[in-house]
Order: sequence, then structure tokens, then C-alpha cells
Amino acid sequence: MDARTPPHERLRIEPGPVARRIERFIEGTVRGHFGFDKVVLGLSGGVDSATVAVLAVRALGPANVIALRLPYRDLAAADVQRAERLVDALGLTSETVDITPIVDAYAQGRAGMDWHRRGNVQARVRMLVQFDLMKAYHALPIGTGNKSERLLGYFTEHGDDAPQVEPLGDLFKTQVWPLAEHLGVPREVIEAAPSAGLEPDQTDEGDFGMPYATIDLVLVHMEGGFDDAAIRDLGVPQEAIDAVRARVLATHRKRLPTLTPQLQDVPADPTRYLSGALR
Repeated sequence: MDARTPPHERLRIEPGPVARRIERFIEGTVRGHFGFDKVVLGLSGGVDSATVAVLAVRALGPANVIALRLPYRDLAAADVQRAERLVDALGLTSETVDITPIVDAYAQGRAGMDWHRRGNVQARVRMLVQFDLMKAYHALPIGTGNKSERLLGYFTEHGDDAPQVEPLGDLFKTQVWPLAEHLGVPREVIEAAPSAGLEPDQTDEGDFGMPYATIDLVLVHMEGGFDDAAIRDLGVPQEAIDAVRARVLATHRKRLPTLTPQLQDVPADPTRYLSGALR
């Protein structure tokens, strides 16, 4: 089975209507809710960020989408080249900021700074740049994460999860691929092995030990209330079910909102009284 084809009817989408809903969401949220005209996003060269870029262009126009290329050393060089070609094809305003000096300045002299920690630093520095340029361009940062990554906890806290707007946040990875194809995202982007690009020779599916097709099949059925026996009947081995469940449970903390004790006799949102003045 092609890993880019949703393996089950529960994962199949109608890309046209989905694209239109996300475009309306982007325009309504960015302009209506937050009061911005522009967005800024990191364009990695992967399918998720490319799909968000195309949707944002369709929703807001190319002049209102600022694409950032934020390379670290020579990691993911092919991804950066794909991002450059996409910027040209979409006619986006773009900037390239080499984050190598920032990351290496922090990492220098820190014993035990392995690639996992260094990768998290890269992700957080990229958000530092993105939120700084929010002020320079008066553009709202938007995210490029998908539902599979979020459920698996496959993101850096205060990095990939920082933007308040996540257009693909309710789409599993195997649903992003047909949406990208519908939108005309280049084949070289769709067919590239998914990778966070945070360490040498890293791929998402290599980290998981199984393809997204299997992961999403398990996730969508767990979400639907199916038991393990029903998922095994779909051809998924129990060890894969156990591995997916273990990742979701182990990363639950990363999906919790900020927790604050309520000490005052006021609503949880202490500015609710301003609701008439807020967008």
C-alpha cells in the first residue's frame, strides 16, 4: 500500500471541501479573530509547511504570506532547496535566517548536548525568530503541525506548538498528503520522506519504527472507541497498537493547557468583562 494513500475509509477525506474550510478558517481566524492581515510561517520544504503555505496564499493572497527558511548547518539541505523552489513558485515574501550561530553559541561547552537536545534548541530558536519577525512584519505566526504529530507528542514544547493557529491540527498525516496533491504541492515535496530535520539522517517513520499509514490507522480507531481486537482485525499487529498507545500516554503532559490555581473569585478568563471590546 502506498503510504501516501489513506489506508481506511475513516481516514479518507474530500480534499476540495476540506481545503475550502481551512481557507475560511485561516481568513476568519487571522483577520477576524486576531486582527492581522498577514501571516508568517516556517517553510521547511516538507509537505505540512508547503500545504499550509498554499492554503494561506489562497486565503490571504501571496503578498500576505511571509515564508521563513531557518536552516541549521547543512541539515536537511534538500528540504531547504525544495522550500526555495516553492517560495519562487508561490511568489512569497521570504527570508532566510541561518540559526547555526545562535544554536551553537548556546550548545558550546554544554556537556552531554546530544542531538535530541540540540534538535529541541533548534526548534525553539526557530520560534524565537518567527515571533520576533511577527513584529517586523506585523504578521501572525501560524503553525504547520498535524494531528498525528500532536497525538504522538512528536513536537518540541515552546517550539513547534507555539503558534496559536494550526490549520492542519485536525488532519492526520495520511490526510495531509491527498490534500497537498489536490492543492498542487510539487510531487518532490509530497514524495519526500517526512523528517523533522533536526539531526543527521533522521526520518519520522524511522523514529516511530512504523509508517504513518499504520500509526494513523491505530489513532483514528482508538479515537473512535474501537478496542485492540478490532484494530488487529485490520491487519495491525498488537505490538504496533501498544507502541502507539504508549507514545500517546507518555506525551499527554505536552498537550495540556497551562495550569493555574484559581485563587480569585473571578472566572477562569479574568478579561471576560472586556468581551464586548475584544475581537
